[in-house]
Amino acid sequence: MEYEDKAGRPPSPKQNVRKNLDFEPLSTTALILEDRPANLPAKPAEEAQKHRQQYEEMVVQAKKRELKEAQRRKKQLEERCKVEESIGNAVLTWNNEILPNWETMWCSKKVRDLWWQGIPPSVRGKVWSLAIGNELNITHELFDICLARAKERWRSLSTGGSEAENEDAGFSAADREASLELIKLDISRTFPNLCIFQQGGPYHDMLHSILGAYTCYRPDVGYVQGMSFIAAVLILNLDTADAFIAFSNLLNKPCQMAFFRVDHGLMLTYFAAFEVFFEENLPKLFAHFKKNNLTADIYLIDWIFTLYSKSLPLDLACRIWDVFCRDGEEFLFRTALGILKLFEDILTRMDFIHSAQFLTRLPEDLPADEVFAAISTVQMQSRNKKWAQVLSALQKDSREMEKGSPSLRH
Repeated sequence: MEYEDKAGRPPSPKQNVRKNLDFEPLSTTALILEDRPANLPAKPAEEAQKHRQQYEEMVVQAKKRELKEAQRRKKQLEERCKVEESIGNAVLTWNNEILPNWETMWCSKKVRDLWWQGIPPSVRGKVWSLAIGNELNITHELFDICLARAKERWRSLSTGGSEAENEDAGFSAADREASLELIKLDISRTFPNLCIFQQGGPYHDMLHSILGAYTCYRPDVGYVQGMSFIAAVLILNLDTADAFIAFSNLLNKPCQMAFFRVDHGLMLTYFAAFEVFFEENLPKLFAHFKKNNLTADIYLIDWIFTLYSKSLPLDLACRIWDVFCRDGEEFLFRTALGILKLFEDILTRMDFIHSAQFLTRLPEDLPADEVFAAISTVQMQSRNKKWAQVLSALQKDSREMEKGSPSLRH
């Protein structure tokens, strides 16, 4: 058409119409607006008018879609700006008001409310370290010693050191080889989608170092599957030595130690305490699970072992960790009840197999706000007793049963 214009042919009326349009879906132009080729009869006036109407309707609809999409993008941008501004203000509050006055402020209502909303990533590691504490009094120097010992063991195993040397280190060579192989295997399976902890990734050696050093620091515990996820989350928020300190102290908490040392009696007590609050908060779902023989250990073990870092999206898991560092083990079980409450309607319609499959592989796109909204409705009080009181009473009952049962004594 442009070539013909240069040759002196006057532009067609349709060209003039198109130049006056602000918006034009070009893909439809050739089908509706263009004249037929010269070797074909011209369009009848009625057909041309019909096509003109169709075209104008398409333009109107396209403009509406474009406007709607522009409004959606604008709303998203406004929400993102609002979130970023909120995070920026929170960072200033944490850095300027809370962290310098940690001992006096951390338990105030203002800080607890801010904590619930999620700790900004830039201060998260510092807050976690302070909240977890360092009751074990681990120093950076102790970490270096444990790491050096772990590296020496790795070298000894790789070069086939004498069994006597290995026995002196506290474990049999076979035990340590199995532990070393398990660490290597688990590192490759830790957040595989991120590709940062696998061989050649930037955090592979850090994760390997922390897990190896811990097996030397606590040979009585050794390495247990699930630990790699906890260490990985800490590495993403802390320097290596500080991550090791937080990791060791975190695993030393009663709940984590019960699970990682596989203390069956204490684990059963935790499950029993959980079921007390499960029945209190979700009686209908509790009865459904009982009927289908779906016990808490089927889904809770994986959630507790990895502190939800394997089961939930990483950003959501970090928010769970935020409040866990504030409230302790109780929040792990409150979170479990929140997840069950969020999916109560779905789960009550499922049989044993489908419920177990669903809970062991939760949806990957869980919105944090919905999860926390569900958690906030969970009441951790049963017959005027809080979590710690219920757990303590069950532990006492368990000890008395062990003392009174000849079969258990033997």
